Amino acid sequence: MYKGNTLKRWILAVAISAALAGCATETSTKLPAGVTLIENVQLTDSQVGIPYKKYQLANGLTVILHQDRSDPLVHVDVTYHVGSARELAGRSGFAHLFEHMMFQGSEHVADEQHFEVVTEAGGTLNGSTNTDRTNYFETVPNNQLEKMLWLESDRMGFLLPALTSEKFEVQRETVKNERAQRIDNQPYGRMSERFNQAMFPVGHPYSWPVIGWPEDLNRATVDDVKHFFQRWYGPNNATLTIGGDFDELQALAWVNKYFGEIPRGPEVQPEPKTLVTIDKTRYLSMEDNVHLPLIRIGFPTVYANHPDEAALDLLANILGGGKTSLVYKNLVKDGYAVQASVSQPCQELACQMSIYALANPQKGVTLAELEQRILASINEFEQRGVTDDDLQKVKVQFEADTIFGLQSVKGKVSNLALNQTLFGKPNKIASDLARYANVTKDDVMRVFKKYIKDKPMVVMSVVPQGMTALVAHPDNFIAQMLPVAQTAVEGELPNAKLVSSFDRSKMPATGAASVLKVPQIWTSKLANGIEVMGTQSIETPTVELVIYLNGGHRLVPVEKAGLASLTAEMLNESTQKRSSEQLSQALEVLGSTVDFSASEYQSTIKVSALTEHLDETLAILEEKLFEPAFNEADFARVKQQQLQQIQHMQSNPSYQASAALYSLLYGNNNALGVSDTGTLDSVAALTLADVQAFYAEQYRGANAKIITVANLPETALLPKLAGLSQWQGEASVLPPLKSFPALKGGIIYLIDKPGAAQSVINIAKRALPYDATGNYFKSYLMNYPLGGAFNSRINLNLRENKGYTYGARTNFSGTGEVGEFIASSDVRTDVTAKAVNEFINEIKAYQQQGMTDTELTFMRNSVSQGQALDYETPYQKAGFMRMIQRYQLSQDFTTEQDKIINTVTKDELNALAASELDISKMIILVVGDKAKIEADLATLGYPIETLVL
Repeated sequence: MYKGNTLKRWILAVAISAALAGCATETSTKLPAGVTLIENVQLTDSQVGIPYKKYQLANGLTVILHQDRSDPLVHVDVTYHVGSARELAGRSGFAHLFEHMMFQGSEHVADEQHFEVVTEAGGTLNGSTNTDRTNYFETVPNNQLEKMLWLESDRMGFLLPALTSEKFEVQRETVKNERAQRIDNQPYGRMSERFNQAMFPVGHPYSWPVIGWPEDLNRATVDDVKHFFQRWYGPNNATLTIGGDFDELQALAWVNKYFGEIPRGPEVQPEPKTLVTIDKTRYLSMEDNVHLPLIRIGFPTVYANHPDEAALDLLANILGGGKTSLVYKNLVKDGYAVQASVSQPCQELACQMSIYALANPQKGVTLAELEQRILASINEFEQRGVTDDDLQKVKVQFEADTIFGLQSVKGKVSNLALNQTLFGKPNKIASDLARYANVTKDDVMRVFKKYIKDKPMVVMSVVPQGMTALVAHPDNFIAQMLPVAQTAVEGELPNAKLVSSFDRSKMPATGAASVLKVPQIWTSKLANGIEVMGTQSIETPTVELVIYLNGGHRLVPVEKAGLASLTAEMLNESTQKRSSEQLSQALEVLGSTVDFSASEYQSTIKVSALTEHLDETLAILEEKLFEPAFNEADFARVKQQQLQQIQHMQSNPSYQASAALYSLLYGNNNALGVSDTGTLDSVAALTLADVQAFYAEQYRGANAKIITVANLPETALLPKLAGLSQWQGEASVLPPLKSFPALKGGIIYLIDKPGAAQSVINIAKRALPYDATGNYFKSYLMNYPLGGAFNSRINLNLRENKGYTYGARTNFSGTGEVGEFIASSDVRTDVTAKAVNEFINEIKAYQQQGMTDTELTFMRNSVSQGQALDYETPYQKAGFMRMIQRYQLSQDFTTEQDKIINTVTKDELNALAASELDISKMIILVVGDKAKIEADLATLGYPIETLVL
């Protein structure tokens, strides 16, 4: 019987801790003038939720404060209740374009200064836009809070004086590059925007893409953007949420100082919520540069927070929520589809039951047959009904997902901000839990009959170029477009200039340095000698456990590439006791995951569990690890899925570039030069006997080491791992690497990708293997101003100054054996040669002249202060411990790194740049439309060699 007590007990403990931490007793008489306390949620033993206080300024700005003293950081989020749904016909993409404009400086913050200030403070920042809201956020050491409020308030109140036509044009190009990279140049990238045109009525605010139609972006003017800001970016349409370790009264005083005098914007009314219906089934299709035909089916349902939403979510889970679902059984398990899934994504104004399946070409199945199998699965549900296990599974999963989502300050702040913005209620955890806990079998059957059974739907086919015969049904839908709106926004706009009561040009000083909280690590061994390294984290009642096995792809003969991944996937399947479906069901009702995977140097087992279900979860882990079934049916299906995955990835230009680059660097006769997923030839030749042999070689006790982050102390956790003490076997020995190919520096390697929307550029050389405190670490510091930070030379040049790309970067990466330097970017096709030239010039200049004193100071501040953010979440803590474990580092190796950061000289770093950044030793690889880019590339003076994958 589901009781939902885990979350309730845990959040109660958090609430008590927050109350004891102080700042819970101030009264309105202590608040700054104009600040009103709306809610003070500290929680009692009958409540669940996130403790917070909600205030409102006189200008309508909502302020939410949440205390979390576990780490010396703060997360600041400003969410505006404006997304693409607020746009007008023919004016799509404005909300997202404006997200970019908000980073381009304001009246008192110089161009690029926002990124520079946050990065130098050791923080991270970004923004995001969806249909319903736009948010801007920073995570910084807690001594930087006032500075963040200064930055956010200046762009809320003083953006327009700094908004120029030049900035607008660069960001318009950046958005076009983002669209090309994320949508136009990706397999199936344009599917959703086409699908939504059919799902929603003409003119519905969800009928156009968030990123915008290209023609709409082209017709936008700088005045349009200014008007969009004036209409939607007032404080009364915004929520400022601060979470972390800070003084509440001081924060409120700063908030009132920096935001309080910004005048209200135009009033904002909620968008009407009308259920979407369609009159008849709509079919549409699209040819794309893909390998696998795809069918997508959608039914319009309700909207976010509708009384039927929870029951519909449960229905989606039964239909296609994993290996226990009907769609998996009827399509994937039987080999008709490589992948298939059902979900019920919800937005503020509309939700849809979304079903997709990727056809398995080896089965010879058409999309029409897949459509019928999907519909048969829907009909089967009506006969099958809802079980008690179905209800329990979804309710436990919702509780577990909620808890795991609160492992970071950012997760909690995002939860509060979104719920306030869309529903006016920051604390919705309790009501959401109740919604799911109260769903009955009858509820699920009722929504099935109301929204799904025999209802019109949207059916979209995406097929490889020239294979229209594969579509499920001839098209009967043609998208219609409304006339272009005359203006970007409707209604009167404010135009009064705000004059501040204080000098905003003075950036606030930094507070006292944050006290770094490095995880307190314990180490031990199981009875069989397996090393265990752990730390206790009491923020959530969860256990994250990772078992690393030395070997992975590197242990595999190159002719059997892909075997490590295939073996890991087989361990995710049946055991000698239970089928894959039974194991999935057992994990789902616990809210746990046990996942096997493999990468270049290791095979990995990740276990996530609520603490109260750890014992049962570990029993499943041991069953999967020690008693795999390795049956022929599972093997045939999993092998076929891996082959189709390789085929699918080969249509992705980024994958093509990566595969070719590592082949050039390390050669096809080395595992490092071949993808760990394998090749079509290598995977096709693998047998079940190969899997069993690799399992015997890889999954040995002496290859394993364990990392754990749990809310249990060592004394309570270690006995629970006793079952792994039976694990035997000697350590495996990695085969020696063969000699690497001589790099042909000064050559451009070109891979033809006809019709590519962008070109992928990689410039690379072999470099230093990993070390924590030697030249490898120093190369990371050296590279930081060149291409390691957002406001690095290369990114500012190619993205912010020239608008060639959505992002450009350089980095050193390495393992204990090898390392490489890679400069990379996806750029507009028409500037491919220019972008390559800019990369070359920037790398040459940096190699010859090195960094400046200003860049050295910036790097030192950013890297050292950023450590306050390094250990917050369980997986960050696990990653930190894994570095110590894998490379046998001392637990205080970061102290030595701090010394290097603060004492390494500019001359030393510049000497490293001179030795490691010789462009004449680097290979240049470009994946793009050869017919459009080869002639321009030839003008650079490098010989061009065409590669065929």
